[in-house]
Amino acid sequence: MLKTRILTALILAPIAIIGIFFLPPLGFAIFTGVAITLGAWEWANMAGYTSSPARMGYAALVALVLVAVFQLPTLNLLWLGVAWWILALLMVRSYPGGTSVWGSPPVRAVMGLLVLVPAWVGLNHLRNGSLLFGELTSGLVAILYVFLVVWVADIGAYFAGRAFGRAKLAPRVSPGKSWAGVWGGLAAVALLAVAAGLVAGAAMADTLLLLLASMLVAGISVVGDLLESMLKRFRGIKDSSQLLPGHGGIMDRIDSLTAAIPVFALLITLTGWLTSGAML
Repeated sequence: MLKTRILTALILAPIAIIGIFFLPPLGFAIFTGVAITLGAWEWANMAGYTSSPARMGYAALVALVLVAVFQLPTLNLLWLGVAWWILALLMVRSYPGGTSVWGSPPVRAVMGLLVLVPAWVGLNHLRNGSLLFGELTSGLVAILYVFLVVWVADIGAYFAGRAFGRAKLAPRVSPGKSWAGVWGGLAAVALLAVAAGLVAGAAMADTLLLLLASMLVAGISVVGDLLESMLKRFRGIKDSSQLLPGHGGIMDRIDSLTAAIPVFALLITLTGWLTSGAML
């Protein structure tokens, strides 16, 4: 299993790096759109649509929605994403309560749109915007940073959880996660934010804002992870798919990012650090 995971990572990492950091804006939108569409194919199964035609149909629907929103006002969609993740937090906290409201396949399908579309919009907003944070001026840096926030939070949570993880965070949703893991992840992200401010030569006030924004994004990324865990538990499956040998599915790899990206994109736009985030 470890050999398979490493081999898959070695193949996918260069593809992801090229697609995210070296494609022009339209190529980036298409590349990330393909990834989101594959995630939608997986989400259809989590929503309860198990037949191949239904899953392909849902993926096609999500792809059409991405095309439809391509020129819509970005901030409105980011606000929608933020509102959704606040609601998702309440859903995770109440589980297994509330399943009578959201447990039907059509409602879970709509949930997939609220997860996937704002994430794609936020990612392209970051890619096409101009970052003005200290000496950093590229939207690509913003993408790299939000990825680092999620990865660092995950690493910090892993080690803190192993060392101190007694009080469970959401035992009915994901028994392995602990409050110690959350605090460890936030502490690691705080160090990342301070280091980023120093590297960028940012003013103290901007560094403090980045610290607060980063910790908020790290916190909401946990909700993204828990939401997918909740849906998989409700659906009775372990992985979103087997598209990535040794790693499960695409949603298993990007669940935290789908929550973190729209929140981060909105926050740094509201601070004035990211400007002109047009889709083209």
